[in-house]
Amino acid sequence: MSTALTPDALGSALRDVATYVGADGWSRPPALFALVPTHVLAAANPGLIDADDDSELSPVAQDRLPLGSDDHYAELEQVLGTTSWPDAVAGCALALEVVVIPPEAEADLDSAFEPLLGDPEAAEAAAREAARAHPGSRVARLIIGALRGGQHLALMQLKPETEDDDPETQDELLTHPDLAPNLVAALAATFAVESGSA
Repeated sequence: MSTALTPDALGSALRDVATYVGADGWSRPPALFALVPTHVLAAANPGLIDADDDSELSPVAQDRLPLGSDDHYAELEQVLGTTSWPDAVAGCALALEVVVIPPEAEADLDSAFEPLLGDPEAAEAAAREAARAHPGSRVARLIIGALRGGQHLALMQLKPETEDDDPETQDELLTHPDLAPNLVAALAATFAVESGSA
């Protein structure tokens, strides 16, 4: 049996993660997942995988991340910097909520944190607060994944503004090559560190 993953394997797994975390609604803490080849899980735990499950990768939720504040980015990078995976894990995924603002609002953020550039933590806090307070801000969920071989993908799902929003667009997943590059790199590094030490 071939163990090579198709180009769609990561995207499909991230859609599964989005469905899983979406079932709990919004205002949820960040969640980390191991992406394990489905055939490996089926061999190790025959009753765990449905017989008709043809997915290549199965997300396995990890223990709740040890995050103590709203500054998830800084803490996440520290946590991921000490994370490694066993050989059976082909990839990993991270889901977290963020605040996004329209491009024209970037000048407002610049004016909020530029006076504080001498104190990076204060500058980041001021930028986050300005983003949350901006009238054009939206809550969104990032679902980011990286595979051991180097492939990565980041998706974003906007929180509906009202209950009347079109149900078809509520589950829409958006992507962009430059979406969350620091977190993408931090996830990928959880495999790079391990392979470099072998």
